[in-house]
Amino acid sequence: MARMNRPTPVEVTYKNTRFIIYNPTNATLNKFIEDWPFDDGVPPSNQTVDDWLSLVKIKFLEEPGCCIAVHCVAGLGRAPVLVALALIEGGMKYEDTVEFIRQKWHGAFNSKQLLYLEKYCPKMQLRFKDSNGHRNKCCIQ
Repeated sequence: MARMNRPTPVEVTYKNTRFIIYNPTNATLNKFIEDWPFDDGVPPSNQTVDDWLSLVKIKFLEEPGCCIAVHCVAGLGRAPVLVALALIEGGMKYEDTVEFIRQKWHGAFNSKQLLYLEKYCPKMQLRFKDSNGHRNKCCIQ
């Protein structure tokens, strides 16, 4: 049987957030603390997005500087979409988010996922304070 080439995990860092996009092996899957499956090639449900953003907010508030690993089977769509949502919520524009992630994780996102991210309206849930104690500024788009 042919061995599947697994992309090397990549770190995506923006402001005070750090993520690893990763496609785990069976041996490493148990190291993940949460698992919200959604169908391959489609955007996550509203509940998944809410749960994801809640986890991200809690983890980065409780453990500043921590890194959250996000995985899916191939690592091309579902994991990058969740990281993109966190970056958009953190203030990055949609276009910049897609380009930023694709520079690190080639092949990320399909057309349905891109359309979803383009139309996504941030809930402003991940605005963290900077090192001086000020809220990160954002602009109205």
